[in-house]
Amino acid sequence: QVQLVESGGGLVQAGESLRLSCAASRSLFSINDMGWYRQAPGKEREWVASITSGGYVNYANSVKGQFSISRDTAKNTVYLQMNRLKPEDTGVYFCRARQVMTDYWGQGTQVTVSS
Repeated sequence: QVQLVESGGGLVQAGESLRLSCAASRSLFSINDMGWYRQAPGKEREWVASITSGGYVNYANSVKGQFSISRDTAKNTVYLQMNRLKPEDTGVYFCRARQVMTDYWGQGTQVTVSS
């Protein structure tokens, strides 16, 4: 099992930045894939970015060049750096750990971008 705790959300103005953190309860090297998702009000949850145990990263087209996923393996923590935030980036951001065929989710952290 993997427990995940997200932090770093908040209220910002358009154009500002935020960095989200996701602390995992076990080594990132034992987790196949760590990902960030978001869910805007009234919309389905969507994938944002992911990083594999080998460090390969991938992004949704909607955030390429704007968001950056990284990790600190010593802290078992994955980050999502979000720059030039827009009101449409508002939502609850979730961290997901994929281990073999099982997904584990954090509780989510709210990001609100005002115009």
